Parts: sequence; C-alpha cells; structure tokens
Amino acid sequence: MKKKIFILLSFSILLFSPNLVLSDCLDLGGFTSWKVEGDHTILFYRQNSPMAKVNLKGCTVTASSTVSLTKSYVCNSDSLVVDGQECAIMTITSASSQ
Repeated sequence: MKKKIFILLSFSILLFSPNLVLSDCLDLGGFTSWKVEGDHTILFYRQNSPMAKVNLKGCTVTASSTVSLTKSYVCNSDSLVVDGQECAIMTITSASSQ
C-alpha cells in the first residue's frame, strides 16, 4: 500500500511541476570562453571543449557582448548577465547531449 502511495505521489509531482523535477542544471563555473550562436544562444566552452548551450529570454547577445554568471551552478529559469543586463535562461543543455 505504501508503495502505491509513493508511486502516485511521485507521478503527481512530475505531472504538476515538471519544471521543478525535470529542469536541467549545469556547473558553468569552469568555462574559459563562449561563442554566440544566433541572437539569443550562447555556447560555453572549457578550454576547446563545448560545455553547455544556453538559450536566453529577452536578451540579445553579440560577439562583442560581455557575459558573466550570477552563480556557477545554473538551471533553467536562472539568469546570467549580458552587457550589464540580467537575462533569464530559457533552456540550458549539456553540449555532450547535443
């Protein structure tokens, strides 16, 4: 009986708050460079290896932009700073999963 309740509760959490349960999070603290891919996408690198792809909401990024992290471990719906403006992260995906 407890197992059925646990399964039902777990399914309910997944169903009603998928962003909380399924959000992607990555540690970008060790990035050494970044590259612009389109107006709202940044590809972060560690040395010569891509680490993560970040899609931003409401901010435009150019090759001459300055990009900094608000914290090293970032998730979907966190933010980073582009040209002094805080920008929301729509999605963050590992470069190895692309």
